[in-house]
Amino acid sequence: MAEALAAIDSSRAHLDPDYPRFHVAPPIGRLNDPNGLVVVDGTYHAFYQFGPFFPARRLIYWGHASSTDLLQWQTHAPAIAPSSWYDRSGVYSGGAVVADGTVWLHYTGNVKDADDRRSSYQCAVTTDDLATFVKHPANPLIPSPPPGYTAHVRDPQIIDDGDGYLMLLGAQRADETGCILAYRASSLDSWEFAGELTFPGVDGLDRFGYMWECPNLLRVPDEQTGAIRDVLIFCPQGIDPVGDGFVNIFACGYMVGRLDGTVFHTEGDFIELDRGFEFYAPQAFRAPSGEAPVLLGWVGNASEDDQPSLRDHGWVHVLSIPRTLTLRDGVLRQRPAVDAEPARALALQGTTVGADPVVIDELTGATSYWLTLEVEPEASAWELTLAGGGDSRVALTFRPGEMTVDRSATRYPHGGRRTLALDMPARVRVDLIHDRSVTEVFVDDGRIAFSMRTFLAPGERTLSIAADAGLRVVAARVGLLG
Repeated sequence: MAEALAAIDSSRAHLDPDYPRFHVAPPIGRLNDPNGLVVVDGTYHAFYQFGPFFPARRLIYWGHASSTDLLQWQTHAPAIAPSSWYDRSGVYSGGAVVADGTVWLHYTGNVKDADDRRSSYQCAVTTDDLATFVKHPANPLIPSPPPGYTAHVRDPQIIDDGDGYLMLLGAQRADETGCILAYRASSLDSWEFAGELTFPGVDGLDRFGYMWECPNLLRVPDEQTGAIRDVLIFCPQGIDPVGDGFVNIFACGYMVGRLDGTVFHTEGDFIELDRGFEFYAPQAFRAPSGEAPVLLGWVGNASEDDQPSLRDHGWVHVLSIPRTLTLRDGVLRQRPAVDAEPARALALQGTTVGADPVVIDELTGATSYWLTLEVEPEASAWELTLAGGGDSRVALTFRPGEMTVDRSATRYPHGGRRTLALDMPARVRVDLIHDRSVTEVFVDDGRIAFSMRTFLAPGERTLSIAADAGLRVVAARVGLLG
């Protein structure tokens, strides 16, 4: 641990004008999956995969940040170090659960031998104060995968269902197809294999990618009926794109239904969770019954680490802004869970925009903000453009039936342009969250989420809006963040 703390003390990240103000980012090195999300005494604790020595070494710890408002985050010392025989090659992803006032953090210990052969162990850490973390003396709690599965078994998520505890694990079968494994326990340190999740009536899931990661089972309220549905989130690696969806290197999506034992009765298709260039491995803070859970995701992709922040200031990747999850018509609605205060109306509100771009003067020079627009486009195509120094820009173009995001004129080297089919109502709400080098867009009151890194060139920042015909701006509000 001392070596990791020394690396953090040497960090140049705070000098980087691209370092976000209200997104979780690593103090140095590399961040990926959110882990162990838990709320204790009104404070949100977000752990995450943390490589303090990256790119020189890829050894993974659990990083730790906390917040009372989901907006301002305090970075703490790493919580779990790869210091034991069963996790010496990395402390991999997992979840959190609270029992009798003690927080249990379950994780996967990763071990590779001299021939790069992998072993995986399911382990636990406990903490009573979220400052001191103790590895369980019985680790590894699950010392090996069950017969018929490879060593690619990881990412334990724990659900307290009232009758005991359920653990879900991402897994790979011996025939190199992906699945989810279930374990049951009456106490958090003694697990028995319950079987593989099945999906009756759904064709093709038995050959749906070569590995499933990061399973999460959430209880999500329906906005219209108040009914609670099970939402199963998972990340199948190796599936093919479908139309304009699932085109990132690895996919992330969800199914709505009901879990009964190890049988998941689905009520619809597998739906992509976030349509942006970067989004993976989400996890949620579990909410009291009937309340909306709050989700965080990794705004990044595997193997896409060569970014300006790493080259110039020694850090890479961020977590998404926290999002509340509800259901409407069988589809998740994702809305920013933070408050932008004071939010105020813009001069743009109540006006009609034409072909000449209108610069939103209130945001000129701003680098961290939340913009909400409600517009009536009729048959008009319209565009929002974030601009930086030189010709750098990100353009969001809305046309009847589609949305295009073009960031090809930025410093980001991975993926420049994407078009989505998108049915729009007569009045469209767009929430744009921008934080220095990360941008998240929520369209149609959270029906579509689109996350991306947006490294604009140094220089004055502006945001403008234009339309090829009259675009009525019904509402325009902004809150400066951070």
